[in-house]
Amino acid sequence: MANYNRVILLGNLTRDPELRYLPNNTPVCEFGMAINHRWRDRDGNQREDVCFVDIAAFGKQGETINQYMSKGRQLLVEGRLRYDSWTAQDGSKRSKLSVVADNFQFVGSRDAGESRGAGAPQRAAQAPGPASAEPPVGREMEDVDSRPPAADDIPF
Repeated sequence: MANYNRVILLGNLTRDPELRYLPNNTPVCEFGMAINHRWRDRDGNQREDVCFVDIAAFGKQGETINQYMSKGRQLLVEGRLRYDSWTAQDGSKRSKLSVVADNFQFVGSRDAGESRGAGAPQRAAQAPGPASAEPPVGREMEDVDSRPPAADDIPF
């Protein structure tokens, strides 16, 4: 039987990223994200749930996230679920699901929220491959649309 473990999340950072180094000098950046889900209930009232997710990014991606992101900024993360279990100090068994980031994309304008890398270019750090394309220089991230124009968007 085949297995597939893939998560795509778009949300806001709930805290500033924390960068640390593993004993083998590999950088790891840990941060939290809040992902909102809005819907209408049977009575037509707007409802909202918030899912809080802990995320870890390793290597150069972790360093980039730590440098350019801060609490409140929006981020798109693609990764995989990781299950951690441990024994707490009181002897109870604890467990947690988190996400290990494989790819990410900055979302929103550079002016939205405070950035620790003021004036620094905003670009994606993705794993090498045919799908990892950076936006043209000088354009905002949200202006770039990789889909072809719809037939009624063509002026002729």
